[in-house]
Amino acid sequence: MKSKTLKQTISLFMAAVMLLALSVTISAASFSDVPAGASYAEAVHWAAEQGYVNGYADGHFGVNDNVTRAQLSAILYRAAGSPAASGTTRFSDVSPDAYYVNAASWAADNGLINGYADGRFGVNAPITRQQVAAILWRWAGSPDAAADAYTDAASIASYAQTAVDWSRANNIIAARSDGSFEPAVPATRVEIVSALYNYMDKFASAGSGKVLVVYFSASGNTETVATTIAETLNADIFELVPETPYTDADLNWTVSGSRVNQEHEDTAKQNVKLAKNTVDNWADYDAVFIGYPIWWGIAAWPVDSFVSANDFTGKTVVPFCTSSSSGLGDSGSLLQDLAEGGDWLEGRRFRSSAEESEIVEWVESLQISE
Repeated sequence: MKSKTLKQTISLFMAAVMLLALSVTISAASFSDVPAGASYAEAVHWAAEQGYVNGYADGHFGVNDNVTRAQLSAILYRAAGSPAASGTTRFSDVSPDAYYVNAASWAADNGLINGYADGRFGVNAPITRQQVAAILWRWAGSPDAAADAYTDAASIASYAQTAVDWSRANNIIAARSDGSFEPAVPATRVEIVSALYNYMDKFASAGSGKVLVVYFSASGNTETVATTIAETLNADIFELVPETPYTDADLNWTVSGSRVNQEHEDTAKQNVKLAKNTVDNWADYDAVFIGYPIWWGIAAWPVDSFVSANDFTGKTVVPFCTSSSSGLGDSGSLLQDLAEGGDWLEGRRFRSSAEESEIVEWVESLQISE
């Protein structure tokens, strides 16, 4: 499973292959190729100060150098806070020890930069201006947009047309002096940091950093863990309540005709309707814990309805479960398969009588906080 920390916003080693790992952080004021009065100087300074894009060891920034897909994924990943990640790759051209291995998986998992149909990420392919617009537009939630047409609007790919309109409407990527956009031209380092700077200025506050704990509890054990997590993180809490609540008799798995046994045997019955499966101000939450008891080795199925009904794109998702004997198993992975987007952490199983200190220690180890 994959990973991430907090803050919904957008958080580059090869000179062609070694561009940024050999670089050093230098104030933009001292970059030899960034004049103090340049329109992009402030953005360059900001990106260097934040550690998103560094200068080269010889003192220049590389204003007009192109940026590859791998490098852009690393820039965004850093701007997102370098969330914890699996350290593995599913792309054939991403080496397991590449500096951008976590960034590439993170960018793909969040739907920002997709891989190619042949299984490659395209690590060394230059990122184009229209691709940058599309990536940042996706980060913003793919909103509808309209703007005056560029002089070369007919050259903009269909997938990027709304994104480019959004970029123009929000002054994300600057037009050329002749009124064109030049969508297929590779984006330069200075264009990348300027676009990111403009994006963060307008959209960084879209996510509030708030944490939500969502849980379904059959016997109260999961509720106890959920409450402890919420108190530790000063998080909001939301209980999943079936439209038809389970009675003690319903939950008696030792009786062959009980409700949970019938639902287990007939998966169609596992589509449990909830009294409410959406959360007010859902967009405000950047991290969501999802808790449940383990039923027959998987997450109690009332949770499926909530996971299927919500878009987790841009959120950290942390599954946790309670069980007297079974482990977390594939329960978190199966929920992730049902979900739309999100960075899913590995999760944790707790005993039915878990100690509060055990729960708090785990939560604090995740380094997720408001």
